[in-house]
Amino acid sequence: MTTTLTEQQLAFTFADGVEASQYDDWSFYRNQFIAVCGGTKAVDFVCLDEDQVWLIEVKDYRQHRRTKAIDLGDEVADKVRDTLAGLVAAGCNANDAEEQRLAGLALRRSRLRVVLHLEQPLNPSRLFPLAVKPDTVLMKLKQRLKAVDPHPRIVDQQSLTADMPWTVTGIAI
Repeated sequence: MTTTLTEQQLAFTFADGVEASQYDDWSFYRNQFIAVCGGTKAVDFVCLDEDQVWLIEVKDYRQHRRTKAIDLGDEVADKVRDTLAGLVAAGCNANDAEEQRLAGLALRRSRLRVVLHLEQPLNPSRLFPLAVKPDTVLMKLKQRLKAVDPHPRIVDQQSLTADMPWTVTGIAI
């Protein structure tokens, strides 16, 4: 049975046999973990596929420009770090049995994968330029996340690869 999760104006459909969850909506994260150490961040999705766990962060700049001052690579790296810590804590302390089960399964995977799903204007212009330079963000992610995933990826709807067990479609608003 496939799972479809939405983030911003994108629908992510995960393949049969893949367990995926919207981590930043977990009650454990929202009610117990978010305030740890003065505040934590979270990736959007955790996806369990065979023997790997995918941590997926979604950014959609097709309609609105990026306004945060923090570098996008730093923002994603911080979210990955905090999500990994949150999964460890949820595996032990989550009140929701399903969240505790998924965290436990994630922690037993032998490979961590990090993906930034980045949508930008297809035809950049002066009015809607590229929000970020993907190559610059990728270099930052490789530096910051080398011990987690030495080969993080930045993809969009058109550049998903065959090893990614999901598809992405736009949602009309």
